[in-house]
Amino acid sequence: MTVLSLIVVLLLEQLRPLSERKAVAVPLSHFARFFEGRFNDGQARHGAIAWLLAVLPATVACAAIHLALMAANPLLGLAWTVAILYLTLGFRQFSHYFTDIHLALRMGETDRARALLGEWRGRSADGFNASEIARLAMEEALVSSHRHVFAVIVWFVLLPGPAGALFYRLSYYFASHWAGRRDGEFGAFGRFAGQAFAVIDWLPVRITAAAFAIVGDFEDAVYCWRTQAARWPDEATGILLASGAGALGVRLGQPIVESGEVTERPELGLGEEADADFMQSGIGLVWRTLVLCLLLLTLLGIASWAG
Repeated sequence: MTVLSLIVVLLLEQLRPLSERKAVAVPLSHFARFFEGRFNDGQARHGAIAWLLAVLPATVACAAIHLALMAANPLLGLAWTVAILYLTLGFRQFSHYFTDIHLALRMGETDRARALLGEWRGRSADGFNASEIARLAMEEALVSSHRHVFAVIVWFVLLPGPAGALFYRLSYYFASHWAGRRDGEFGAFGRFAGQAFAVIDWLPVRITAAAFAIVGDFEDAVYCWRTQAARWPDEATGILLASGAGALGVRLGQPIVESGEVTERPELGLGEEADADFMQSGIGLVWRTLVLCLLLLTLLGIASWAG
């Protein structure tokens, strides 16, 4: 049932990509503002209460509905699982940007590639050359593939039905929208959301990084993970980028100039500078990792059935 649900959703998403803003981002934004308006007084403890009330009841309700539908009819349970995964598993929510940037660089349309990268990252990409565009796009793709696909799958397996997928996506949303805010009115309200997500994402990050290593250059991926990941400001992102860069044999990170200022970033990976060819290799790495996940889940399902 687990593998079947994932395959159905992946096929469905390829045929009818979900508009994340309309179907996910806007409802979640209203959901988050509801709790901010009632609990945010700038204190971390009230942020913890808001996070617990926002994430845990929704997760429990999702699991309860799944169990009730499965008891009534397994097909209803499958339909519920597919519906939740369709909203939470977002392969096309990032892949279209990467594909369009890759195509633009292949066609020599650097200006268009810059515009697409700026739209994807949410900040200006003016002044970046083709190699920098490819490098930043690969970094975004590696992290996004984890946040939108592989980590969701891990939690989908860990909790009953689609509850784990919903749990992870809600946790990620509140961490990205609350934890990073430092304005005076918001205060420390988002601190717990960031801490909770770091714990929730600890295992999935390492599973994704290990999968990158298995389907890529294993020795270089492990070497870069062990020696370079800790240099990145965010540990989880550093692990994903170091392992992915090592698996692909490409150099990521490195300083960049944004808005006239140099942003210092450590170098990750080994090998050559990023370009459109390496972007194609990145697509292959993500797809091989996805196939590996489905294969392992299939084998686990067969072993469980046989047992």
